[in-house]
Amino acid sequence: MIQHLASLPILIPMLAAILLLLPPCGKSIPIRRVVSIVMSIITACISAVLLVHVYNSGPMVYAIGDWQAPYGIVLVADLLSVLMVALTSFLALAVVLYSSVGDDEKGSFFHPLVHFLVLGVNGAFLTGDLFNLFVFFEVLLIASYSLLMHAGDKHKTRAALQYVVLNLIGSSVFLIALGILYGVLGTLNIADMALKVSQLQGDDVYLAKIGGLLLLVVFALKGALLPLHLWLPNTYASAMPVVAALFAIMTKVGVYAMLRVYTVIFGEQAGLLNHMAQPWLWGLAIATIVIGAIGVLAAQDLRKLTANLVVVSVGTLVALVAIQHVSATAALLYYLVHSTIICAALFLLADLIAHQRGKVADRLAPGRGVAQPILLGGCFIVAALAVVGMPPLSGFVGKIWILKVTFDSERALLFWPVYLIASFALLVALSRAGTSLFWERKHQGRDHPEEEHAKPMQVIAVIGLLACSPLMVIFAGPISDYMIAAATQLHDIPAGINMVLKGGL
Repeated sequence: MIQHLASLPILIPMLAAILLLLPPCGKSIPIRRVVSIVMSIITACISAVLLVHVYNSGPMVYAIGDWQAPYGIVLVADLLSVLMVALTSFLALAVVLYSSVGDDEKGSFFHPLVHFLVLGVNGAFLTGDLFNLFVFFEVLLIASYSLLMHAGDKHKTRAALQYVVLNLIGSSVFLIALGILYGVLGTLNIADMALKVSQLQGDDVYLAKIGGLLLLVVFALKGALLPLHLWLPNTYASAMPVVAALFAIMTKVGVYAMLRVYTVIFGEQAGLLNHMAQPWLWGLAIATIVIGAIGVLAAQDLRKLTANLVVVSVGTLVALVAIQHVSATAALLYYLVHSTIICAALFLLADLIAHQRGKVADRLAPGRGVAQPILLGGCFIVAALAVVGMPPLSGFVGKIWILKVTFDSERALLFWPVYLIASFALLVALSRAGTSLFWERKHQGRDHPEEEHAKPMQVIAVIGLLACSPLMVIFAGPISDYMIAAATQLHDIPAGINMVLKGGL
């Protein structure tokens, strides 16, 4: 059983999605919810077991059909990939719990689509070759197209159309890039590509550079890096909040792909192509932080504000990718987990606030007070402090770590002012949002129907996500050790190549 453990985070969501399409799940909403929750719990538990096993026993390479790399399809469960899989599974569980009180009834096939999305995301994190990265990208994108239209109206249709068109273009560019790289290197296995790219000479170097930069365009689109970020604020703000919460992990797939490709394949051992993407990544990351902060200040509702927070987080993560150092990658991983969970919680919180404020919804304008001001106000304060980076929450630890690893960088003179000013902008915007949502009221009426109150399952999902922030501080020591170990393993390229191609460290 242990040897198949790496494949289970892909197989279980696939099995769950199929079961949820068949009778009796397909016709009974209560049964569908129970099965979806149970399968989400199983996926989360398996992901946690895989993470512990890899941390204690070392990375796993799972050759599908027993065809070894570079000729066969392999799944690589190292410390980085299993961390991302565990994060995805936990987030999906929170979303399934939250949606099971009514949001899943507003459209067709919500639960199967969630599990298909988890299948695609987990597969993208675990795959050991670029072609299957493309395949899993398409799986998660197809599921996301349908989820965007869940409970759809004309505004959702417009935003979804933009999202679909841009991602179809991105998929085409992805295939072209893979064709170029395969023609030059003769392989798409990431470890094998890392071995062969340093041996390129002559015109092959330029062709490989073209393929690598085309991949950068694709990953920038998936991760919402400037100037390919324009789709994200409208798309996430128009989607149902529970869907937007799940989508918080999707931009991280693009960041993960950048980290994997431009550290392993085009990293320091890539010969003439070493660090070829870093100048582009650095400039675009800084610009993305600036644009995201401006978007946060200009947002007129909480969902659009949160969507722009995702843009700021992407810029911060890509800036750390560009530094190409173990300590920067470790800080990146800590901040990635923190930002994904808190942004997801804010999307869910925006839904609860909008439901209780009536027609004014989550717009940052005076309106009816919420029915549960202490609960929702307390959750908002925790989320806001975590996002801004105030002690004693995980955002503060992440911010200090990021500032520390960039202090010795030659680019600190640019990064520090931009990052700190952006953090101040976030503080101003979230303070204004809290004032508008909880203090400024058109009238003091408190007569709310009982059905407007947050359901227990929704409260569990939101508090479960927010609780991760103080827990990441309480257990900062072991978590930091894990992040450093994952970063060290990623940057140890010879050991990684040997592990995948020869089956040993």
